[in-house]
Amino acid sequence: MTEDFSLRDKVVAITGASRGIGRGLAAYFAEQGARVVALARDLAQLQELSGEIAQAGGSCSAYALDVRKVAGIQPVFDSIVAEHGRIDVLVNNAGMGKPIPAVDITEGDWDEMMSLNLKGAFFCAQAAARHMLARGQGRIINISSQAAVIAIDGEAVYCASKGGINQLTRVLALEWSKHGVTVNAVGPTFTYTPGTAERLDNPEFRAGVLANIPRGRIGTIKDVAGAVHFLAADTSDMVNGAFLLVDGGWTIV
Repeated sequence: MTEDFSLRDKVVAITGASRGIGRGLAAYFAEQGARVVALARDLAQLQELSGEIAQAGGSCSAYALDVRKVAGIQPVFDSIVAEHGRIDVLVNNAGMGKPIPAVDITEGDWDEMMSLNLKGAFFCAQAAARHMLARGQGRIINISSQAAVIAIDGEAVYCASKGGINQLTRVLALEWSKHGVTVNAVGPTFTYTPGTAERLDNPEFRAGVLANIPRGRIGTIKDVAGAVHFLAADTSDMVNGAFLLVDGGWTIV
């Protein structure tokens, strides 16, 4: 691997790292030699992850963080910098989906998903950027979704939140890149994780998904990690405000 693609010794903070794509990204970045900072509500799960990464020879520290509680975000990022000296990369991964017919969505449903998927992502980006801007360098990568640009039946709030992530990415990229901090987004298609297994293991649901993916297969965490790796590495320095789809071609049809 050339030096421009290397992640070795980069301090990479990942929200929502206790499970799913976030957990997979934490393991991947540790394998690449990064100093991973895993963030999520469940500290016990994060400590388990840190132990697994340490056993494999990697570096991972764990911080409890509920991104829905804005008052607690900045202190956590300040603590990360106090421990590690800096934050090179933030991967804004924490999020949720909950299929609900639009006619049945309550204010509570709306607030729950928007608070986690969009509001939390913004305030984590802000907290990390305050340190990155002071150093004059940094990478922020928001995990969006193909749902930001296509309509998915029963996913009105999720689609709206991810559309918001994309526009937020563009505005932050505009404001911060002149000070050395790039902001980009990655948009996966349906990706196989323990959390999505129940639906994707259903033959009928899986067939419906595959019918929309010209590449002919379900996404994997490794697919997402490859895109995030590129945007985190030095070689992507001129990529800013971009939305990199990892959808096997779903959105081209």
